[in-house]
Order: sequence, then C-alpha cells, then structure tokens
Amino acid sequence: MSYENNRGERLQIMLTEDELRILDDWRFSRRMPSRAAAVRELLTRGLAADGFLKSDVGARSKDYGVSEAPEAEGA
Repeated sequence: MSYENNRGERLQIMLTEDELRILDDWRFSRRMPSRAAAVRELLTRGLAADGFLKSDVGARSKDYGVSEAPEAEGA
C-alpha cells in the first residue's frame, strides 16, 4: 500500500458557509483535487510558516500530505 493511500486517521471539522466558500475558492484557483487535499496543503503551509515543516512548491496532488513518507531502509 502506498503512503498517500495510507491515511488511517479521520479528522472532522465544522466550517461556516463563508469558510467553506473561501476554502473552495482557494482550492479551485490552485486546481486542487479535493477539499481534503486543500486542507492538508493549508495545514502544511501553516505549520511550515511556524517552522515545523517545509512546504514543497509545485507538489503534485498525490504529494499532498502533512508529513513525509518514511524512507525505505537502505535508500
């Protein structure tokens, strides 16, 4: 099973109509594949801005994740 399909935790959030509209506008302007991908990207960017992660510019939709996949042994 690949890393991008190995998300075992679900996070449910409630948004106002305005927050959802803003999220969708942001997502569509960047051609994001889903709301979940948009939320993960925003979380990644927010954490990176606070010094926790490095955001990769030009990442593909399959690369949207908050943490990196563990490296294979011997790689």
